[in-house]
Amino acid sequence: MATRNAYLAYKRDTSRLLYWIIQTSNAIIRSSQARGPDEDVPAVANTTGEITVSSLVFLSKLIAKHIGAVPPAIYRLFQSVIDARTASYVIFQKLAAQNPNPEMERSNASHKAFIDALVEAFEALGGKEWKMADGPADDGSDLKREDLDQLLLTNRFSALDLEGQTAASGHGDDASDEESDKTEPQAASASKRRRQPKPGKGKKGKRGKKAKKQQAPALDDVPLESYRIIQGKDGISADYLIAVDALVREWTELRSYLQGVWREVAYNGLNSAVAGAVSTLAVAMIQRSAAAMFIDFPGLDSFEAVVNAITRGDLEKAKGYSALSPGPRDGDDGLEDAKAGEAEVDVKEHFLLHAYQDLVDFLADFQKNRNGKPTKRMLDEIGDWNPELNLREASKEERLRWRRAYTINWLYDLVNVHSSMVAQRNNTSAREGEREAREDMECYGQPDPHPRIFGLNQFASAISSLARRKNGTDSPSADQGPVLAPPAPDFHPRRDVDIFLDPKYERFGRGFLRAVNVLWKSFERDAEELGDKERNKHKHLLWWIEHDIGVGLGELKYLRLWLSIPPSRLSDTRPNGLWEYSPFLCGVGLMEALELAYRVSMVIWDRIPEQMSLVHLHNMLVQTGRLKKPVEIFASISTLFQSAFFLDGKIPTTGFGKALTTLYDKTGRYRATLARANRRADARSGGVHRTLSPDTNRFIQRKSNLLLYRQADWNVDRIPDADVPVRSMLGRVRLSQTKQTVDPTTGAARLEETDLVRRARAQGASDQELLSMAASIGQILQRLPGGAGRGAHLSSDHLANKRTTEARAAGRGGGGELSGRDLLALLREDIFRDVCGSGGGSGEGEGGGEGADDGVPPLSSINYLWVTVEGLLMFIMMEEELASRQNKVYLRSYEESGERLAGKRQWLTLEALHDMEDECLSVMAAVFEDVSGEFGHRSYWADVEPDAATRLTGPNPSPRFKYLEAGV
Repeated sequence: MATRNAYLAYKRDTSRLLYWIIQTSNAIIRSSQARGPDEDVPAVANTTGEITVSSLVFLSKLIAKHIGAVPPAIYRLFQSVIDARTASYVIFQKLAAQNPNPEMERSNASHKAFIDALVEAFEALGGKEWKMADGPADDGSDLKREDLDQLLLTNRFSALDLEGQTAASGHGDDASDEESDKTEPQAASASKRRRQPKPGKGKKGKRGKKAKKQQAPALDDVPLESYRIIQGKDGISADYLIAVDALVREWTELRSYLQGVWREVAYNGLNSAVAGAVSTLAVAMIQRSAAAMFIDFPGLDSFEAVVNAITRGDLEKAKGYSALSPGPRDGDDGLEDAKAGEAEVDVKEHFLLHAYQDLVDFLADFQKNRNGKPTKRMLDEIGDWNPELNLREASKEERLRWRRAYTINWLYDLVNVHSSMVAQRNNTSAREGEREAREDMECYGQPDPHPRIFGLNQFASAISSLARRKNGTDSPSADQGPVLAPPAPDFHPRRDVDIFLDPKYERFGRGFLRAVNVLWKSFERDAEELGDKERNKHKHLLWWIEHDIGVGLGELKYLRLWLSIPPSRLSDTRPNGLWEYSPFLCGVGLMEALELAYRVSMVIWDRIPEQMSLVHLHNMLVQTGRLKKPVEIFASISTLFQSAFFLDGKIPTTGFGKALTTLYDKTGRYRATLARANRRADARSGGVHRTLSPDTNRFIQRKSNLLLYRQADWNVDRIPDADVPVRSMLGRVRLSQTKQTVDPTTGAARLEETDLVRRARAQGASDQELLSMAASIGQILQRLPGGAGRGAHLSSDHLANKRTTEARAAGRGGGGELSGRDLLALLREDIFRDVCGSGGGSGEGEGGGEGADDGVPPLSSINYLWVTVEGLLMFIMMEEELASRQNKVYLRSYEESGERLAGKRQWLTLEALHDMEDECLSVMAAVFEDVSGEFGHRSYWADVEPDAATRLTGPNPSPRFKYLEAGV
């Protein structure tokens, strides 16, 4: 599901077109050689896959003489390549007219000659007549990429058969033309038969006979993408301009969309982790596009080279560049421009030159002192930065100076904090308790115990590396000026980070840090008072995660414990300006923290038996009627993690003890051994995300949306169908790009069988529903913020908006390629559901079970550690009540089993499920009935229950709140 990139589409279409021309002309040449010399036919076939522009025209004319019908797909490839070159030529012709430049004029002349040659070749093959007769509206217009490749291969075999057809008939071109369509099905097999080695021929070949026979295999070894047109310097320059133009338009479009997303964070309350994840996806898109494009232009992949290719060193002359066309932005409806006269395009802003220059100046200044402090000259420029400046009243120059001061101050903080973290990593003296923690955490592998900047650590490392180089070693924004609105009254960058962490313990039952603290105390109690030493391992994992997330999100009390850094350059107004003044850092950092919190929670759930036991006890009590209705939180957990908690994802209705015993037996030795081996391997390879991968868990292997994106390196194409929720936006996109087939009996359309389609059908989706979901993408985009129809002005004259062959026929099916902007708009919906939840929090049952919802379940939004605390409290309450009654099931499990605490609870669960003893089950049912609230109420973002404090201190507090008040 590659997103649409103009240059890459042009490059692919060109390769396919040349493949057909070279293979077809080679067949004609070999056919001519078999008949005898022909002065109109070249003597030697092409064995490299490379041709010149003049050869392209010559070979097209040759083909036109010898074959009858050209496939319509070939005409479309021609038209796509011609459109691409023409669109780029028009753009740069305008630039050359405004800024006469000999180099650009030569490049444009080469451009024009290339286009003329393409048109001549196209018309030689009958393209002009095709356009007049059928044109792009031909029946094959929705040809898919894999079908196009198959057509090229089939047509190649058909062309190869020219040799046999012409030689046998003894007739000219007309005969071969008439027979071409009739013999095509047999051509492939005939060709394959001819290519098989014959007995006795191999050794003769080794003696050097018939050396020319080796030409065909040489061309067979050339991959499709290596077919290309050989161009001179000016031709390569023209291709580079096409690539640069495509990249600039892509970053312009994505940047415009992201500005709207971050505006929603400030003004509409959108969770910054959602914006952070969307931004990370966008950055990865640009990185992939740049890497794929600039492999053709070594040494020209720097930011400066890209900008200079457009501007030619004169920014004013670049105002005619069409990608700079002003237009509406996402999210700016209803806003007034601060200055009506600033609607003119700001070329420096568009090309991010202000930000780039600030970065270069920061690096040069840092390299002078090399102590983390600005030079006196720089300090005079940036030392009086005022975060309270009224930007709406300030002039444009004042705003630029203000932003420059902020940028350089922030970069100093970034490098200083990151460098301090690296120093901490290299410090051989371990903090008190760290060595013990590392030993106890061996069962988890070895998570990296050193701090890092969540969300931007890779960027911080790159900038720090540049800053630490020797002086002079490596000297390396909005389209039409800022559109300013009044400051958002209730927004501050750490808003969502503070809600997630709740460092002051103000939101009972919601904050991550409080959950870690209470669960840590519970594990400590179990280890010290009840003799369960296994709990130490979980306790130290919590100790590590608390500090890692605290440091990674800039929580000061953890920074003071871990780091020794110079005072923040922004500390005059805020004690921790690196995070306090960077919504982006807070957003991407929170995104990583949520992902890591989910990973750790699933590891703990997988290692302790309480959660598994409670889910099975709850199911048994519901199925037997001892609970009048399901407890919502356990019903939701059973649905979300159905395959993890129940064998083969099937919820038992009888035989409850056997069901749990079988699950433990089946998943026991194999998965446990595999998990230990994987954790040891991950410990050696490093990285917390690998170490805490759900893939190494024994039971719970379901992945959150954020986790899937990271495992795929933020390239959603790499996410397996098996991990994609069917009704998610990504699932719908995959369905829209799945090949459609026609039932030969009924004539009804249906989607080709893929893993995703099979899972959808297993969940009860009909063929008609799947087709409807596949066709829904366009309608969905129309109603999404920033989807189709927004920002079209950015590329109105560009081939990215033309329905090229690639755009019509991309990916897996007829859905076509999406622009990066549209893909982000769709994925944002999935991210929002994962991070913020939707409704009651029910999700798609794994493995096709019940409970499928409308999209992605809210896996990243739930505070699972608080849910764990509640589960431990439930067991404490059961144990105390059963002990007071001297219940026989309890006595057998706790006093006779000799197990550690966790084992006793596991044993109690199995005994209860097998024996079904009334008194024991009545006590358990009473404890379950005391649990209130929906699963969604356990979200980090949910409002605190209004009566929570009262229930702790009132005259009749709930037993579980009584235990919680005592710190478990």
